Amino acid sequence: MAHTVKATDEFYAVIPAGGSGTRLWPLSRTGAPKFLHDLTGSGRTLLQATVDRLAKVSGDENVLVITGNRHAAAVARQLPEVSEGNILTEPSPRDSMAAIGLVAAVLRNRHGDVIMGSFAADHVITDQPSFEHAVRSGIVAAREGYVATIGIAASRPSTAFGYIHWGPSLGFEDAPEVRQVVSFTEKPDSVTAQRYLATGEYRWNAGMFISRVSVLLGHLEEYRPELHAGILEIAAAWDTDDRDVVLERVWPSLEKIAIDHAVAEPAAAAGGVAVVPASFGWDDVGDFNSLAALLPADDHRGSKVLGDPGKVVRIQSAGSVVVPRTERVITILGLDDVVIVDTDDALLVTTRARAQNVKDVVTELRDRGLDELA
Repeated sequence: MAHTVKATDEFYAVIPAGGSGTRLWPLSRTGAPKFLHDLTGSGRTLLQATVDRLAKVSGDENVLVITGNRHAAAVARQLPEVSEGNILTEPSPRDSMAAIGLVAAVLRNRHGDVIMGSFAADHVITDQPSFEHAVRSGIVAAREGYVATIGIAASRPSTAFGYIHWGPSLGFEDAPEVRQVVSFTEKPDSVTAQRYLATGEYRWNAGMFISRVSVLLGHLEEYRPELHAGILEIAAAWDTDDRDVVLERVWPSLEKIAIDHAVAEPAAAAGGVAVVPASFGWDDVGDFNSLAALLPADDHRGSKVLGDPGKVVRIQSAGSVVVPRTERVITILGLDDVVIVDTDDALLVTTRARAQNVKDVVTELRDRGLDELA
């Protein structure tokens, strides 16, 4: 269905660019997280691809990024099309609600009661037309006063994602697929996830939210008044000479909480959240095993290479995931389903089955005082 929403007039795309992607170490580091890398071989980093995708709905001038101080320079280099004033920096991570709430408050001060959508910087999405359709449907719901989220069709009973339980249609003429959210559920166990999928009433929660800024901040004021007050104080000083002083004083006191817990869950319980069922492909590139699904097979044995395949030699080996980042040639003899990531200062060798545990390596490095490698 073609929507009549003229999104660029009132829609602002907000991209929280944080985290360190510890399950993708040593490619992803605290100083250079996964959103700054090209993980699909497309020639664009995950952050750049996210901006490309959203600018088709909002326009370049309506894209904002909020990131950590240490990543601001890299973000600016990768995104010359995003104005300096639209790259907001946070002194330290305070989880997603503080970051998204701050951008909402700054947007309201600059432009009035606009609609904003928050989309993570490190996700891979396929089928651009379906993505745009879902966003525009979310804008329809936001105009009606809802916080809208986009529900991803679950391809398997995953225990790695949260779930959205939907209810009846909200009857929007321009977006008839939009439904009311009954509840959000944290990562379930395998049996529960299978039961969810069997009902046909659940979708994965990818953390995408679309709302009028007044609605989002209104919910925040109701459910987390102290956090709301702190964010408004910072936002009031943001475009003034007092920004740094106020940030230094107020930011460390803000509650660390995700937008899901702070707003989405209680607002859903009160009937204020809508879900757009999405039909596009989505992946959060959580580890090297999931990365493998995004890369074309390098040989008939299902091996994948992110980088120069000429640097990889496989003999009697199948199903490998190899990331060559040096001049060394990597050879694999007689091993199946291995992960090898070779960088200038660190080498990872593990199995695809242990890909989720790579984060434990980062923890161990920090415990040993090797923070410069983490």
